[in-house]
Amino acid sequence: MDIDDLERLVKLMKENDLVELEIEREGSVVRLKKAAGPVAFALPAPVAAPMLQAAPVAAPAGAPAAKGGLPPGVVEIKSPIVGTFYKAASPETPPFVSVGDRVGPETVVCIVEAMKVMNEIKAELSGEIIEVLVDNGEAVEFDQPLFRVKTA
Repeated sequence: MDIDDLERLVKLMKENDLVELEIEREGSVVRLKKAAGPVAFALPAPVAAPMLQAAPVAAPAGAPAAKGGLPPGVVEIKSPIVGTFYKAASPETPPFVSVGDRVGPETVVCIVEAMKVMNEIKAELSGEIIEVLVDNGEAVEFDQPLFRVKTA
């Protein structure tokens, strides 16, 4: 699928007032979803929102977190796609979030660029950013933890 095919799909979406369109072709999936403004491309789009990993079942008070586990009340915001992580919309603007910031479900926490498309990643939860796990400009994998958030 090339850029001309994508442009035709966007035109089709606009003409038919479609909000979302997903096409599987030759083992690849293309998903187009209309954003509040122009149509947003997300290629490939295995998931629509960040994946959240809930904290393990509460350990006894004062007990350390299990090896590789998260402390109670801590959740990870994970990358829904493979791409490049950006903390801010541009080099001249401040980061979307920093350690200590409070976030809500609609708070944009970063951008992951995939195939020249900037995908805003939202927190999808409420809490406080306690750790940023990725450096600006770093390549990220699908399901890779990006942030740790204290929800309690």
